[in-house]
Amino acid sequence: MSRPIRIGVQLQPQHAPRYDLIRDAVRRAEDAGVDVVFNWDHFYPLSGNPDGEHFECWTMLAAVAEQTERVQLGALVTGGGYRNPDLLADMARTVDHISGGRLILGIGAGWFQRDYDEYGYEFGTPGTRLALLKEYLVRIDARLKKLNPQPLHDIPILIGGGGEKKTLRLVAEYGNIWHTFADVDVLEHKSKILAEHCADVGTDPAGIERSVDWPGAEKARALVQAGATLFTVGSSGPDYDLSEVEAAIRWRDEQAG
Repeated sequence: MSRPIRIGVQLQPQHAPRYDLIRDAVRRAEDAGVDVVFNWDHFYPLSGNPDGEHFECWTMLAAVAEQTERVQLGALVTGGGYRNPDLLADMARTVDHISGGRLILGIGAGWFQRDYDEYGYEFGTPGTRLALLKEYLVRIDARLKKLNPQPLHDIPILIGGGGEKKTLRLVAEYGNIWHTFADVDVLEHKSKILAEHCADVGTDPAGIERSVDWPGAEKARALVQAGATLFTVGSSGPDYDLSEVEAAIRWRDEQAG
């Protein structure tokens, strides 16, 4: 399956003392030509002052959906253990309608223990969090089919993570997009593992988009050869510098031209 190269930006909702700084960054990102606007689903900053300013993921996505016209949007990624999965499916359906059918439902097992401890969720172990993610994916799929009105499109499921035995199995079973942190060798290796899981469950690995963080133009071409087509640049408050995003967009356009 031939896919176009796409550029996302992850507007990290940290260190922004006012929401209008994020609103402005969303506007600038869409005007610059990004394909996807992501945020993340944490409750505290992951860099800089650990007690700095921070906003919540899904209420922000609703605002982004209302503000934008063209870009896809979603969380990179939703913490699997934070919300009742049936409620999350309903939230996703609602944001999909607000956006006119542009939502990506990104989800992962979760990893940042402070999020869990401070907000009263059970952190558990990597194994229990992955088991919960599997349960949630089943329930999300079932709830999306029951909602009235239905989502405006088949909401793509983005699954983040690289575990070969469990996470990639979930990608094969439920994912439309797989996001991982990987260099070329790792991406090629794990893509082979994913293909094996897809063969086991009867899905086409070519139907799953590969998503990675933007490594810079020099390294991006090799990742494309390894199968990656969605590259995401992170940007943090309060300034939300988009210069690297703009460089990635220029590179994307050069490949297409």
